[in-house]
Amino acid sequence: MMIRTATAQDIDPIVALLMDDPLGAKRENPGDPRYTAAFAAIAADPNQVLAVADADGEIVGTLQITFTPGLSRIGATRATVEGVRVRSDQRGNGLGQLLMEWAIKEATTRGAAMVQLTTDVSRTEAHRFYERLGFVASHVGMKLPLQA
Repeated sequence: MMIRTATAQDIDPIVALLMDDPLGAKRENPGDPRYTAAFAAIAADPNQVLAVADADGEIVGTLQITFTPGLSRIGATRATVEGVRVRSDQRGNGLGQLLMEWAIKEATTRGAAMVQLTTDVSRTEAHRFYERLGFVASHVGMKLPLQA
């Protein structure tokens, strides 16, 4: 198992991971050209890391980290983890923990003051998973959709 930065060849497997989930199955659209444009923007931005868990050429997990410099907390940088997915046949074997430990190490290496994430309120198993890793539900997240 290797965790590495995603390449353009990983787009379709990543989208498949995003869809391998009750919420993602409703909002993803395989083959849509917007994924390629989004990947290009992510790859060009030094404050973005799109990572995959690669098991002998098969993509079995993914996550994205966004590094946000800010003035609050005395100029702290926050690492926000999003899009954490483990392929359904790989869940329960520690891969999610490996991915998150990798993300935390990456955040530490880049000097982030904290790692934060959001998780849908319906994902109660994910909440327990993140709490086991030391995350605390400290804020209320809000979203305002701007596109259909």
